[in-house]
Amino acid sequence: MKKSITILALFISIVFYGQNHTVIGKWKTIDDQTGKAKSIVEIYERSGKIYGKIIDILDAEKKKNLCVNCPGDEKNKPVLGLVIIKGLTKDGNEYNSGKILDPTSGKLYKCFLALEGNDKLKVRGYVGVALFGRTQTWNRVK
Repeated sequence: MKKSITILALFISIVFYGQNHTVIGKWKTIDDQTGKAKSIVEIYERSGKIYGKIIDILDAEKKKNLCVNCPGDEKNKPVLGLVIIKGLTKDGNEYNSGKILDPTSGKLYKCFLALEGNDKLKVRGYVGVALFGRTQTWNRVK
């Protein structure tokens, strides 16, 4: 009986550890220049790739903004609901080989994500090599 309870407790702890040790979930974006929270992005997996969509904008005055500078099909679409992280794949402890869209400038950058603990996500957008870019730290929404 003690063995069964121990095995069950171990299984439950592994399941909970695995759920929090992934980029999938809701994240509060923090502007690296102002330090202010801007939005909530939901990161999800589809067909083995990672995507992220803006599900809330924290500044009430910007909730109805359009992506006027965005390229292609995203031009003039609402920022709320916009998929900004596109096609990342897991590579060891990082997710890379995809793109991130800056809805303010409309520019598309190469991107990588890396967890820092369970509740912090390092998001780097860059041009060419990762040396030339910006990094934001996002916080998991509980």
